[in-house]
Amino acid sequence: MTAPATASARSFRGTHTDGRSPEELREIVSHWGAELELAPAEVIIEWAAATFGDRFCVTSSMGDAVLAHLAAKVVPGIDVVFLDTGYHFVETIGTRDAVAATLDVNLITITPIQSVAEQDAEHGKDLYKRDPDLCCALRKVKPLAESLSGYDAWATGLRRAETHNRVIAPVIGWDAKKQKVKVSPMARWSDEQVDRYIAENGVLVNPLVYDGYPSIGCAPCTRRVAPGEDPRSGRWAGTGKTECGIH
Repeated sequence: MTAPATASARSFRGTHTDGRSPEELREIVSHWGAELELAPAEVIIEWAAATFGDRFCVTSSMGDAVLAHLAAKVVPGIDVVFLDTGYHFVETIGTRDAVAATLDVNLITITPIQSVAEQDAEHGKDLYKRDPDLCCALRKVKPLAESLSGYDAWATGLRRAETHNRVIAPVIGWDAKKQKVKVSPMARWSDEQVDRYIAENGVLVNPLVYDGYPSIGCAPCTRRVAPGEDPRSGRWAGTGKTECGIH
């Protein structure tokens, strides 16, 4: 358990062994995708760690610590990458700090190359209001892709139950843009399974979840969700945008 390390997308590379070629990685996905489709999340994480070694990491947006908790049990000391966009809620940063302090993980905080002030100077203030796609690309998609350059595979908390865009999310998939293996150990989990795991294991949850924010992104682009609304309707409300581009 360590204090979170911080790195910009420009400087972060980590210390890793040589990786496999894209062809080799796609072959792994082809062979193991169906094999692990029904495997428990812990088994999937264990397989990924055994297959990719120190070129495997976990990413977390700190809505909760379920994936980080699962990974810490199976692979103590595993890299957990958190992307600090510069626009996060205070509660999200607090959840990150609590994860670093209580779980046996190596918490790495990634930041975009430009600070918010630098981005404002180049693109104008509050880019997220005028061009949310570009803002997400600059503060999320690009820095995460660059920070994953030292890995062959990464685990996400993606679940099929979350949105209609994710209903066919594979447990073991190939991300053609990143040229990486994308592992989604919780892809088959329902909302009820997540809640049960949290309750049974005392897992950290971002306090905003209990304050009407079932899906948490950057503060300026996230609003409370009323009872009965789609859990992700508070993200980029009124823009028609439903995903940041990472998935």
